[in-house]
Order: sequence, then structure tokens, then C-alpha cells
Amino acid sequence: MNAPLSIERHTNGHYCLSGELDRDTVPPFWKCRTNWLPEGKTVTLDLAALQRVDSAGMAMLLHLQQLLNENHQSLILRNVPEPLRMLLTLSNVESLFADVIESAQEE
Repeated sequence: MNAPLSIERHTNGHYCLSGELDRDTVPPFWKCRTNWLPEGKTVTLDLAALQRVDSAGMAMLLHLQQLLNENHQSLILRNVPEPLRMLLTLSNVESLFADVIESAQEE
């Protein structure tokens, strides 16, 4: 059974995702995005507490980035798990996140 995906608000625009970001948890999470997405300029997602991310989770992050860009907002991903980094590389989309993934030195 999948660990439910949850989002915890730290400050306006700064959130921590926990659980599993996969094909089972993405659809309900995506449907409720308007309930948590701030109107501020930047959305920061801390991914340190994610237990699992699959290609559906990666696709959701791509769509989230596109949605925010269309709204003149930006996305920052913090503490990106190594499996997600590998998935981005294998899918040849890591360049789409080049300006989004915060490096360890910036934390």
C-alpha cells in the first residue's frame, strides 16, 4: 500500500511533501493544488520526506513548473532525492529543471 502524499505548509510559498509521489497519489493531489498553491512569486517544495517518486510524480512536477511559469511564478525544488534525479536524467528532462533544483550549497 502506498504512503499517502501529504503537503505541509512551513511559510507562505514554502512546503514539504511527504509520502509517495506516484501514479496513485498524483491525481488526487493535482486536483487539490488550487487549495495550497500560493499567489506569491515563488513556490518552494522540500522533497526530503518523499519515500518514493515514479514517472507520474516526475510528470506532475513538470506540469507544476509549467503552470507556475504561466502564472509568472517560479518553482524551487529543495532536497531532491537521488532516485528522482536519476529519473530526470534517464528521461532526458533534467535540463528542464536546471534552474529549479536548489543545490546543497544554497540551502
